[in-house]
Amino acid sequence: MRMDVGLFQQQTTGLYMTKELRQAISLLQYSTTELTQYIQEQALENPLIELEDHFQAELLKREKQREDLDERQWESGYREQEVSPLDFVSSDRYNLQDHLLYQAKFLNLDEQSYEILCYFILHVNGDGYLSEPVEKMVEELGISEEDGEDVLMVLQNMEPTGVGARNLQECLLLQLAKRKDRNILAEMIIENYMQMLAERRWKELSKELSVTLQEIQQVYDLIQTLQPRPGVNYSDDPPKYVQPDVTVEEIEGELVVLVHDDLLPRIQLNKQYQSLLHDKSSDANEYVRKKYDQVKWLLKNIKQRQVTLYQVTDAIVRHQKEFFYKGAEALRPLTLKQIAEEIDVHESTVSRVTTNKYMQSPRGLFELKYFFTTALTNGNAGETSTSYAKEVIKSLIEKEDKRKPLSDQKIVDALKTQHEIELSRRAVAKYRDEMKIPSSSKRKRFE
Repeated sequence: MRMDVGLFQQQTTGLYMTKELRQAISLLQYSTTELTQYIQEQALENPLIELEDHFQAELLKREKQREDLDERQWESGYREQEVSPLDFVSSDRYNLQDHLLYQAKFLNLDEQSYEILCYFILHVNGDGYLSEPVEKMVEELGISEEDGEDVLMVLQNMEPTGVGARNLQECLLLQLAKRKDRNILAEMIIENYMQMLAERRWKELSKELSVTLQEIQQVYDLIQTLQPRPGVNYSDDPPKYVQPDVTVEEIEGELVVLVHDDLLPRIQLNKQYQSLLHDKSSDANEYVRKKYDQVKWLLKNIKQRQVTLYQVTDAIVRHQKEFFYKGAEALRPLTLKQIAEEIDVHESTVSRVTTNKYMQSPRGLFELKYFFTTALTNGNAGETSTSYAKEVIKSLIEKEDKRKPLSDQKIVDALKTQHEIELSRRAVAKYRDEMKIPSSSKRKRFE
């Protein structure tokens, strides 16, 4: 066999993703909020892009109309339409440590104790627990353990109740101790038998303490009212709001899909740079033309995203029409492949379009992924969806006798006889876990 070494020319065909194609794919999976941020980033990079905010434009329009209206009338109408209670919510972030330091200022402490207390406060994490052992902090401060315990006691008497605890057990005990109607049995169980209570070894516990199961049930119910994370209400993380990307409304008896184009900033061309497009003698002509092409691609991709989003949502609404009138029980089995074939796009396109997108409907706010469910056998009635099966399981558990809760096998039997839904016991356990519903042994009550 002869093997020659040399340079040869050869033509081949291959697939590769252009920058524009990558942009188009990215825009498909962006939510409206993410797309708005992306457009704003592009405006910073591309001098040809000028953005017009819809809300500001609307305010300017109203300002011009003000001269033609009676001042009193205008103010009344403006307030009714534009002013929201959310406009008066403070944007200042106030975390747990800030809250504790503010309280420390009003305590009657000497300078050294105040500084030690502030040091302890700065070692309280977002959940309200000490992030460092007291022994280590005492060593770092060069004070006695007795002084450290005294300052810790001051911290644990501050609000919220339970703050400054070293562990969950201490946190619960602090909250129980501050109740007006103190429950000595509850404090004893938390202090000495917390593991047994959590594992629901209640019969063993009742014999150990010579109390009834009903009394242990009351202790358990009391503990459920306590806060295991005292600092949860003092988070300084900014709130995350869900902005619906599409709205489904019933107009004249028909369900109509509306894509929220008005939530996106309007893209306009900068007139000063636009004039350079026609001036071929300018050194900046090539640069401006390149940026102009980028603007055209961006506008084209945004338009394609909106069209695809409308087509996918409209197809979903047609398939799940009964859901908007009857609720989850009318949710039909639906897959990404079915929608993809109906609107003639690839299945991955539907997946991207429905990712992080929300629909505002007469029945509330839903993620588009919510409407895709697998099929289950429903006896003679044909097929039903997993979402409906979950709703039925949840309903059965809500109506059960809590003294004799339904086992997973009894739920399987009830689904088959009452609703003609065939599920295995393992599937019921899986759906129950997904809905965060405990097993029958943990749902049992003794009163």
